[in-house]
Amino acid sequence: GRLLHAVRRPDRRQLVVAGLLAILGFGVVTQMRSYEVNDTYAGYRQQELIDVLNGLAGTTQRAEAELARLEETRSRLQSDTSAEQAATEQARTEIDTLEVLAGVVPVTGPGIRVTITEETGQVDIDSLLDTVQEMRTAFAEAMQINGQVRIVASTSFEDGVGGIYVDGTLLEPPYVLDVIGDPATLNGGMVFPEGPVAQLESDGASVQVEELQSLDIESVATPERTEFAQPGSGS
Repeated sequence: GRLLHAVRRPDRRQLVVAGLLAILGFGVVTQMRSYEVNDTYAGYRQQELIDVLNGLAGTTQRAEAELARLEETRSRLQSDTSAEQAATEQARTEIDTLEVLAGVVPVTGPGIRVTITEETGQVDIDSLLDTVQEMRTAFAEAMQINGQVRIVASTSFEDGVGGIYVDGTLLEPPYVLDVIGDPATLNGGMVFPEGPVAQLESDGASVQVEELQSLDIESVATPERTEFAQPGSGS
């Protein structure tokens, strides 16, 4: 009867003891589960554990070597890509420069405009050709005459009736020569003593030179297809 009464109505001391026992039981169960989780290699002999560690070390080394190889490959690809991009940009720049020099594309930039008007005499073809040559010496990058003919290295000049043939096109005065380059340098190449201006004026023409910060050259040259010449092996 006393036991049944104690179970139905436990006093404070009994409750404390019951709580301690519950905590103790929970700790024991938790520790046993921990042992069950961590006892994977508990039954291994020493040599077996050493073999396991060696296997793990070998796997780590192989993974590190593969990582290093992949990083080296990535660096090489990045370097190759950068080199290829630099080479492509350089080639594109050279192509642009050659197209301008060959006169096959329209161009714009600062330069001068030379207007040659015949007044008391006819402009001599040699005077016009010398003017073009002086502009080349003054680092002209592009030239056109009368807005119709692009002047390049192969441009020809011939006397014509009422004007001058430039690359087979008859141009009549006044002759307007547009030149792209440094305006001050080009202007200096026209007005120096006994230079193009003096020579043209001695032919009976008046010459006006304008420095322009923006000049458009729209005419283009038609490149000639070579029949006999071929690029050499050193090109």
